[in-house]
Amino acid sequence: TSRTMSLLSQLEKINSDSIGGEAENARYVTSKILHLVQSQEKTRKEMTSRGSTGIEVILSTLEVRLFNLFFICSFVCLVLFFLGGGRRAGVLVTKGGTQILLQLLLNVSKDSPTNEELMVLLHTLLAKIGPKDKKIGVKARINGALNISLNLVKQNLQNHKLILPCLQVLRVYSSNSVNAVSLGKNGVVELMFKIIGPFSKKNTSLMKVALDTLAALLKSKTNARRAVDRGYVHVLLTLYVDWHRHDSRHRYMLIRKGILQCIKSVTSIKLGRKAFIDANGMKILYNTSQECLAVRTLDPLVNTSSLIMRKCFPKNRLPLPTIKSAFHFQLPVIPANGPVAQLYSLPPEVDDVVDESDDNDDVEAESEVEAENEDDKDQHFKNDDIETDINKLKPRQELGRPIEELKMYEQFFPELLENFQECDLVSKEPKPFQSDANLGGPIVVPTAGEE
Repeated sequence: TSRTMSLLSQLEKINSDSIGGEAENARYVTSKILHLVQSQEKTRKEMTSRGSTGIEVILSTLEVRLFNLFFICSFVCLVLFFLGGGRRAGVLVTKGGTQILLQLLLNVSKDSPTNEELMVLLHTLLAKIGPKDKKIGVKARINGALNISLNLVKQNLQNHKLILPCLQVLRVYSSNSVNAVSLGKNGVVELMFKIIGPFSKKNTSLMKVALDTLAALLKSKTNARRAVDRGYVHVLLTLYVDWHRHDSRHRYMLIRKGILQCIKSVTSIKLGRKAFIDANGMKILYNTSQECLAVRTLDPLVNTSSLIMRKCFPKNRLPLPTIKSAFHFQLPVIPANGPVAQLYSLPPEVDDVVDESDDNDDVEAESEVEAENEDDKDQHFKNDDIETDINKLKPRQELGRPIEELKMYEQFFPELLENFQECDLVSKEPKPFQSDANLGGPIVVPTAGEE
């Protein structure tokens, strides 16, 4: 066997041994494995080859030696060096690595003071395997690790090295709607705005991750309403204008797009669209888009701005007697009183189309909490759009002509009548029957013309 497999076998034997004196030997074996993984790509491939038990041994060691800080740091580093691509992250998820890392994070967070280096390593690892595990948000909530990352960010706002991987993990957690609502209640929306503002070109990587996390959080209508109530729509527009003015070389296009994504998420609700109009957002996005048209690489900004403006532009019914329309549709008769006369008397800036898209948003939090059961329990998927009533599925056939007119065709289709069994299609006479005692029943004898 290779050197790596030999070391893994020794480590597995040490894990199964309950003697406390093996700690020094385990420390030596761990250091050797970490050195091989760091220095040789061949070793990483060997550990993920088919039939290899390297990942199982590493994860089991993490479970056995949760109390030893040296082993935790060494093996988390080992897993980080082991994760070189998406396939390796998928292997770690299938082996139950997500649950072990979340439990490890929960145990380490109980220490006081918290080990900063270990927290950075754990969150970096969770951020890498998170996109490969669709249930990581549910596992974190059930495990009780959901607010650990949020509390770390709250307590270390100036420690950018620590909060960057924490924000990456929060971005993964926020893809779950129930998690987004829970984090919003704990003040994560306000926290994100402390990180992204005011305008500064320092720590742009942290700014980008914070904007992506905020955009994911604002997809929840509960969080979007919270942002509108605190006046953050105006903050986003001001921040976008600042980046647009200072980014003359277009090096921070992703940050500008992240701000637009946040505005797009907020304007998904009616209150957000109203706040956008009140903050003069239409003029701001229109002017900035006009300035971006000359640069082809800024097309994503123009496209996103166009989507936001189309969504927020006031809607009016036809005919439009105001300057909003390039065409004037004149009604033949306009009554003096009534709803039509009221529409024509409205000022140009009034949106006369009633927007009922989110009038029932007050119950959204309850519906999102109910969705938790669907995430926590693997229930059988049921498509409510499929009609199961057989009577409704049968098309109703309506006759195009009266039945009296159709009776003239009865002689051509005698088989459609109730007494067609008594009718002979050729001779128009009943068919003769002959009884056979051996067969115990009548036998039909065809006539000469029926052969």
